Amino acid sequence: MFLSNRDIVDLIDFRQELHRHPEVSGEEEQTARRIVDVLKPLSPARIITGLGGHGVAAVFEGETSGPTLLFRSELDALPIVEKSTAAYRSTIPGKGHLCGHDGHSTILTALALGLSRQPPKSGRVVLLFQPAEEDGSGAAAVLADPRFADITPDFAFSLHNLPGMPLGHVALKAGPVNCASRGMKIRFSGKTAHASQPETGLSPMAAMAGLMPALTALSHGAPPDEAFTLATVTHAWLGEEAFGIAPGDGEVWVTLRTLVDDRMAELCARAEALAAEAASLHGLALSTSYHDIFLHCDNAPEAVAHLARALDEESIPHDEGDLPMRGSEDFGRLRAVAPSAMFFLGSGEKHSALHNPDYDFPDALIAIGAGVFMRVIRNLLG
Repeated sequence: MFLSNRDIVDLIDFRQELHRHPEVSGEEEQTARRIVDVLKPLSPARIITGLGGHGVAAVFEGETSGPTLLFRSELDALPIVEKSTAAYRSTIPGKGHLCGHDGHSTILTALALGLSRQPPKSGRVVLLFQPAEEDGSGAAAVLADPRFADITPDFAFSLHNLPGMPLGHVALKAGPVNCASRGMKIRFSGKTAHASQPETGLSPMAAMAGLMPALTALSHGAPPDEAFTLATVTHAWLGEEAFGIAPGDGEVWVTLRTLVDDRMAELCARAEALAAEAASLHGLALSTSYHDIFLHCDNAPEAVAHLARALDEESIPHDEGDLPMRGSEDFGRLRAVAPSAMFFLGSGEKHSALHNPDYDFPDALIAIGAGVFMRVIRNLLG
């Protein structure tokens, strides 16, 4: 292990500092500043800021030419109230690091510490602290930033902690590991009326009441079935918050999931057809829009092989676990520029689930995750 006990203590302190100050997608300015403040004394060859929003990339270079390896973490937190008694609990009302991105970014910070002491012998290491993962916009924005062309990798790697697996156990496989997903907003428009005369208006209530179970019925199967689909109604609103007004407008939000990107268009078409049928039946105007679009994550076999070798050499137990998982990850966009792979690091079988209000990243994973990534670096770059 390239980290000392003092390093681990300092890294845990840093992780908890990030935890105290969560910022949601697109707002990670202070989180990025904290990352840069820690990186600067470590003297990377280059630090890129404002990448695709508030993203940060630190570049460590070897003495000779060679491959470029990119390791990616996430900066953003969630708009969820944290329920915790920890001394380092969130200080920002309504926001919390409840997915472990504070821990993932600390793992990359540990890599920076190690690389500052022993740079790679060849090639380059890019540590990408990516913004806006939770809403699916960050990876696309980073790739669209003209400066990304200067750090385009030959391989890209990432990890995500995963409650429900034994602490420190790894799930890894080639092929699809995270599903494609997107949010669909369905808006019905009719006509408001006085609540004493609802017949003079046009309410979307019946259309919404019928549509929600119909959308849910689009769900089929489970991964790894290629025909897997899942439709989850996540939010709905109807009319004004008033007792004197019969509603004229309403929205249904539904998250659509498929195992792979190629299946998403069909699921969207089926959901749109249901919405159109409901609107027509009740004489309502209809509009739809899509948000939080995630491509599926597909682990390249050659990238998986590098991770598997590192896991074996670090004596970390691993198997395919329950992959692919139903959740989405915008790391999937990195496969457009390089062979990429993500592994899943167990947070404990009884650990609170991701996005639970009492979730907290296990600090014991910092050294494990950093050790795996550093082993990949030494194997490929020296």
